Amino acid sequence: MQIKPAPVDTGVIFIRKDLPDATPVIAHFNNVCDTTLATSLGTNGVTVATVEHVLSAFCGMGVDNAIVELDSFEIPIMDGSALPFVNFLKEVGTHSQGKIKKMLVIKKPVSVSEGDGNATLLPADEFKITYDIDFKHPAISRQSYTMKFSDEKYENEICAARTFGFLAEVEYMQARGLALGGSLKNAIVLDDKKVINKEGLRFTDEFVRHKILDAIGDLFLLGMPIIGHFVAYKSGHRLNNRLLKELMLREECWEIVGSSTPEETVQKLNSFKIPSFRILDAVRA
Repeated sequence: MQIKPAPVDTGVIFIRKDLPDATPVIAHFNNVCDTTLATSLGTNGVTVATVEHVLSAFCGMGVDNAIVELDSFEIPIMDGSALPFVNFLKEVGTHSQGKIKKMLVIKKPVSVSEGDGNATLLPADEFKITYDIDFKHPAISRQSYTMKFSDEKYENEICAARTFGFLAEVEYMQARGLALGGSLKNAIVLDDKKVINKEGLRFTDEFVRHKILDAIGDLFLLGMPIIGHFVAYKSGHRLNNRLLKELMLREECWEIVGSSTPEETVQKLNSFKIPSFRILDAVRA
């Protein structure tokens, strides 16, 4: 995989270099084609699987525009977290592109549910996340985490949290041709009773932190930062995507800030707390 700079208003585009004349796949919630244990995108038969970790890193580091070239159908798993992508982006650096970002401000609550899981966006003056998980497994059980999003908090508290799964799930994914490089080096793996990784966990609540990492990547498919409070209980990639689709259908529930004149935009943005979303578009240098 190689990440290249992109012009203003490009967004994130995935290009399959292994497929001649392949249609570029735009990182957008309407292009989500599968949410089975990961988020996959597809356009005209061209697919890119497991995009949530690299998209989460882009969001966490304030990168708006980038071209991601791949020689396969799946983003490299790395260590199972977004930390390697964050480190790469920090090493090469980003730069301002001189245009004010568009941001979507939540004005009224929007919610979706499925079974006993639910995901909601509530009005707030900043981007906040509250996430609850509840697994009938002794090593996980009930975990909750709340964060006010910032670059620093993302880097220190979220991006290093690894993906996790059960032995049966790992076997299922690999049988479908996914996570073929998956091992104890790039995932937390649990048997019926415990974590089987010898090094243990990076955080005592690494499971819920990784769910937040995933959600940040999934919400990034909106194409712009959100000013609002994301609240989730036992949510996942499917519900996260359904929430964005429902949100867009409910035009009375949101407002896009950044499409007016620069003076009006700055005036509106000054009423919100934006500790991490740099007001100007940024691209990987």
